[in-house]
Amino acid sequence: MNEKKNIEIQFYEVSQFIIKAKENAYRNINTELIKLYWQIGKYISKKSSNSEWGDSVVDKLSEFIQNKHPEMKGFGRRGLYRMKQFYDTYMRNEKVSSLLTQITWTNHLIILSKAKSIEEKEFYILLASKEKYASRELERQFKSGYYERFMLSNKIVSAVPTQINKKIFSKFKDTYVMEFLQLPDIYEEKDLQKSIIRNMKKFILEFGRDFTFVGEEYRVQVGNSDYYIDLLFYHRELQCLVAVELKTIDFQPEHIGKMNFYLEALDRKYKKSYENPSVGIIICKGKDDEVVEFALSRNISPTMIAKYETKLIDKKALEYKLHELYKSVSLLD
Repeated sequence: MNEKKNIEIQFYEVSQFIIKAKENAYRNINTELIKLYWQIGKYISKKSSNSEWGDSVVDKLSEFIQNKHPEMKGFGRRGLYRMKQFYDTYMRNEKVSSLLTQITWTNHLIILSKAKSIEEKEFYILLASKEKYASRELERQFKSGYYERFMLSNKIVSAVPTQINKKIFSKFKDTYVMEFLQLPDIYEEKDLQKSIIRNMKKFILEFGRDFTFVGEEYRVQVGNSDYYIDLLFYHRELQCLVAVELKTIDFQPEHIGKMNFYLEALDRKYKKSYENPSVGIIICKGKDDEVVEFALSRNISPTMIAKYETKLIDKKALEYKLHELYKSVSLLD
């Protein structure tokens, strides 16, 4: 290695120190801010609960803080009541207490205003913490009905007799929303595939950030023939290859046989010794749940069937479906 190249590598290492320090500093600042808002929210909540403080006192507190600390933003009347709501919502919630400082205040405000139930709030806190969502990304997941789709997906999974580990199923959805593809009214599978490649960053956001893209039209050789997997990913947590087949038609049972062939080829020829068996997902234009159940009932390969939407799903329709699911479960109890 020449001296110039060696120096560049060393400079890059120093640059990484700076980046790491900035990230740590930002995390520390965010942690202290969340703790401060929690402390203030708790104080206001306690004073309000024993009738010491009313709205007028909170208004005066807002004026006092803004006069005393003009450099501090977000301490208007609305901001102070948001802090109180923040404390009141999670004060007895051990499930997310350790995660509250792991996401930004902006993301907390989004969750408080948009999530309707405590279960939904917990879901998005866990999700935003794990995926490190920016506020725009979190907003998009609300718009796409991520929570409702995830809960409905679990219902579909539980209805399908399978030997597949449920941990694997939890990493996939029943429906993928890909409104960002901007496809024409009539398109073919290659158009769908190319559009996903062009929008890979957004696709990964919808697919899941633990997925690392390996390649498109990934060639696997069996005997004297070459076969091509539409998209191939690697899942870091599951430590396995994930083969994705795209279909612009509704799911057909024969799709399973082709996917099983690909998974066998990947496991025999491409899987590393320390990796887990490969997983397949067939993403179709639509699917009949009963057909899926029949097709998977005797299938032992880790294969999931999902559908995709090229437009945002009506969130109210998703909420209604989830409500109907909860109602049917309660009737069975």
